[in-house]
Amino acid sequence: MGGVVRDDPVSREDRPATETRAMSTREFLRWCWTQLTSMRTALALLFLVALGSVPGSMFPQYNISPVEVQLYKNDNPELAAVLEPLGMFSVYTSPWFSALYLLLFISLIGCILPRIGVYARNVAKPPPRLPARPERLAEHRSGTVDDAPAAIARADSWLRAKRYRTLVTADGVSAERGYSREAGNLVFHSGLVVLLVGLAWSSLLGFHGSAVVVEGNSFSNSITQYDEFSAGGLVDTDHLTPFTVDVNSFVAEFETGDVQRGAARRFDTQMTVHHDGETWDQLIQVNHPLTLPTGEQVNVMGHGYAAHITVTDGNGDVAFAGPVVFLPQDGNFSSIGVVKVPDARPQRLAFEAFFFPTAVLDETGPHSVFPDALNPEVFMNAWSGDPAVEDGVPESIYVLDTAGLAPIEGDNGEVLRMRLVPGSGMELPDGLGSITFEGWSRWVKLQVSITPGNALTLVSLAVAVAGLCVSLFVRPRRLFVRITGDRAAVAGLDRTDAASGLDDEVTGLAEAVLGGPITQPTTEQAEWGGGLSAASLQEEELK
Repeated sequence: MGGVVRDDPVSREDRPATETRAMSTREFLRWCWTQLTSMRTALALLFLVALGSVPGSMFPQYNISPVEVQLYKNDNPELAAVLEPLGMFSVYTSPWFSALYLLLFISLIGCILPRIGVYARNVAKPPPRLPARPERLAEHRSGTVDDAPAAIARADSWLRAKRYRTLVTADGVSAERGYSREAGNLVFHSGLVVLLVGLAWSSLLGFHGSAVVVEGNSFSNSITQYDEFSAGGLVDTDHLTPFTVDVNSFVAEFETGDVQRGAARRFDTQMTVHHDGETWDQLIQVNHPLTLPTGEQVNVMGHGYAAHITVTDGNGDVAFAGPVVFLPQDGNFSSIGVVKVPDARPQRLAFEAFFFPTAVLDETGPHSVFPDALNPEVFMNAWSGDPAVEDGVPESIYVLDTAGLAPIEGDNGEVLRMRLVPGSGMELPDGLGSITFEGWSRWVKLQVSITPGNALTLVSLAVAVAGLCVSLFVRPRRLFVRITGDRAAVAGLDRTDAASGLDDEVTGLAEAVLGGPITQPTTEQAEWGGGLSAASLQEEELK
């Protein structure tokens, strides 16, 4: 027995307007994966990675110059207390940047793989079937033909000459081209993935370090020889490639004319290289580094002056002798340096020094007026103190810790100040010893690096750019010819909004079909169409 079931009005009011069901764990994970692998997310992550790289160029980085990081922290202690926990001094190895990098990598792969499958299926499919009324498309031409099979053959021949893929039926021809646009898009995104792989390869298996070497001295590729060193997580620093370079000379030339006076004109470093039982001479110039067969590259990243200083202590013993590296402070190479003599007796000595390659002393104080060593002078302040116990804590050779030291005073009771030229010296008061400025030489800052993923990165970047160009310049397009009785309708559709030239191709195809030149659409032809859009084509094809 049948009946009608009526809704209870009370229960209907109590029910919510829409019933929702909580997602299961599997559904939630699938939703998260869908969001992560969307192109919108990939673009957002790419933007965030680029944005996250900005602090790496704004603040000094530990892996490039720990000294500059320490100086920045000393000058800005309050700001550094905020930046340090955020990883602003080690941006590219920080957890947040690594997370962005990894998510971008996963997102790109998740975007590309499904699209490759879709693209492969689209390429394997024939062109779309003829629409029922092609004259409804925005660009169309029509006319009459005497021989339908011959007209279809002419259309097919013309389309193939234009590199269209064609589908010939008894009713006409449908054709499509521009498949390489999506291929270029996929190549571009695949190139980005390979680019990330290359960068990760260099990051994990590469290293770079720097060392200051004075003319006449040598450098060996050992971890103990570096002043600064940064290596990937998979680099065995105990087994670096053994090689040695002797820095024979460094030649710097500067513009002496009135225009661009002091501008650099030549930087040449003459070296002798010892590697794998072989020895050869090598000239390093700007953009012409030394590249070893094992992949290591040696560049000259900076230069300056080193003053040769000899210090005799109060007991008459030579407590210090050798070159002291001075760091340039301006374009004319006014430089600062520190001479530490902890082994001097009975008092340990230290000197704050200023080197001026072309020294001038005027009302503004001592300074250099030209970067070349035309009139080198050293200005010094002297310090002394009781011998200190060595605690093994490393110190910077460029910074003087004055704890336990006091300025040495001259005969007039003022702080002792010295002005020395090459070959001159000065006795320190109270029998503390003497100091001599023997001469000067140049130093170079060598950077040794190996980035095994560079070739892969360069190739992937070139391929990605090529794919991007293809995706930008290729115009996907569809053309149709339908013949009904003796009437031929020719139409075309662009699949991108920015494309142009469709009207010319439709006209050219119509002339091939009709066997002669035609004019623009007549009033009768215009009445047929309302301008079918690309979005409406699928619906039209199904009719």
